[in-house]
Order: sequence, then C-alpha cells, then structure tokens
Amino acid sequence: MFTGIIEELGIVIALQKDKDNLHLTIKSSITSELKIDQSVAHNGVCLTVVSIHNDEYVVTAIKETLDKTTIGELKVGDIVNLERAMKLGDRLDGHIVQGHVDQIATCIKVDEENGSWSYTFKYDTVLNNITIEKGSITVNGVSLTVVNSKVNEFSVAIIPYTYEHTTFKDLKAGGHVNLEFDVIGKYVKRLKDLRQ
Repeated sequence: MFTGIIEELGIVIALQKDKDNLHLTIKSSITSELKIDQSVAHNGVCLTVVSIHNDEYVVTAIKETLDKTTIGELKVGDIVNLERAMKLGDRLDGHIVQGHVDQIATCIKVDEENGSWSYTFKYDTVLNNITIEKGSITVNGVSLTVVNSKVNEFSVAIIPYTYEHTTFKDLKAGGHVNLEFDVIGKYVKRLKDLRQ
C-alpha cells in the first residue's frame, strides 16, 4: 500500500530481458534502506526488489505488468518516480494507492500557468474507469486531484515542488503515463454495475 507521495527519483541503469520478463536495475539514494522482497512503486507500478548491490537494486516486471503499464517503454537513462510502501501508523498524506496500475493514458496537453502547470490526459474508456471532479488519481505514482473531469479525459494541476521532484518536468504532450484510479471509486462503480 502506498500514498502517492513520491519519495525519490531513480535512474534506470540497465534493462535485461529474460523470456517474457524484464529485469530493471535502478540507481537511487534510497537503495541502502531497501531490503530484498520489499515493494517499491516505480512510476506507480508496485515491483519487488530481488537484488541489491551498493546504490543499485533490481526489480522484475512480468508480461502482465509490461502489457498494462509503461514499464516496458523505459530506456536506460530514464528517470522514474519512486515510493516505498507506507508504514502503518504514518500520516496518509496522499490517498490510498495500491501500486496496481489500471491503464495507460496519453498526455495531450501541457500548459504553464504562471507558477504552476496543468497537464491534460486522455484514456481509453474500454475498461470503464472513471474520474470525478476533485477526486483522487495517481499519475505515474503521484497522488493528484482531478480537475476538468470528462468521460475519458481529465487534468491535474502541478505545483512547483511536485514539478521539480517528480518526472512531470520531463513529461511532454504525446507521452504515456500509468494511471491508478481511486480505489474507493472503483469499488463503488463495480457495486453499481453489479446491481444493474
């Protein structure tokens, strides 16, 4: 379980294909605090640490993860948002995030707005995911508030701190992101669908 508050940025040092799997080597300043078998969110995707060496660690993405997230699009040198699992008893500064990406979206517009930024995303409705105005959304692992909610499109406002300390500073129109929709909203929608 995560909060969507990005803890650190990591850099992809190596990528190794192994049958349908992809092993990612990540360099990070938090590596010394990690343990084997620990969950870490990478751009919002929960992956398990399988090995650690100095300031680098390895996680493995299976075919299911590669098919449904942007992890397979990463290249050596790319920067990723990192968050370790939350500690029981800590403040929940973001919102409840599982690290289970629901689908990929495309950034269709970036507007600089005199001290902040607005990013607009479009996603396929085939999976029936929804956003609501002022509801929570996780974009590449970052807990954000939805604005301008539409059927398959929404925007988020990014403050300077978030812009500088996440991968948003590198995101351009046309780029892909991982979306995790609000877990409470998903359960409410599922219950409503079952009653019809």
